[in-house]
Amino acid sequence: MPRARTAGAAAALAAAAATLMMFPGQAQAAGSVHITKIWYDSPGSDNRSKASLNGEWVQIKNTTAKPVSLKGWKLTDASRHAYTFKAFTLKAGKTVTVKTGKGTNTGTTVYQQRAAYVWNNDKDKATLTRSSGAVHDTCAYNSTRSDYKNC
Repeated sequence: MPRARTAGAAAALAAAAATLMMFPGQAQAAGSVHITKIWYDSPGSDNRSKASLNGEWVQIKNTTAKPVSLKGWKLTDASRHAYTFKAFTLKAGKTVTVKTGKGTNTGTTVYQQRAAYVWNNDKDKATLTRSSGAVHDTCAYNSTRSDYKNC
């Protein structure tokens, strides 16, 4: 009797292994959209110039194999300054940079069109929220030793 159970267990394990081999890396292939970097302390003095305001930014990457519509998604800081994506599609494997200051949006860079800084130079938290209101990703930092945070 023990041999029959052992043989049955071995068959179940073999079937499970065969299923995994048929779909290698399926979970990894799914990917997601993530905050990858926050550059919170722009270079030079904080003089609210266009260059200085655009020196602080957040990068968001699509690690999926398909484009993702970010329309209605929000990027917020701990003080609830919010940037809402308008009609924007993040292509598969690509990154979008969300700059604080003013400029013309492209396929890889969008601008919040602000005249004041968003990201604190010592600590803050970036939250990426789906159009449904569900939190999708976050990245926090608490340091004055660096000007950026890899998430």
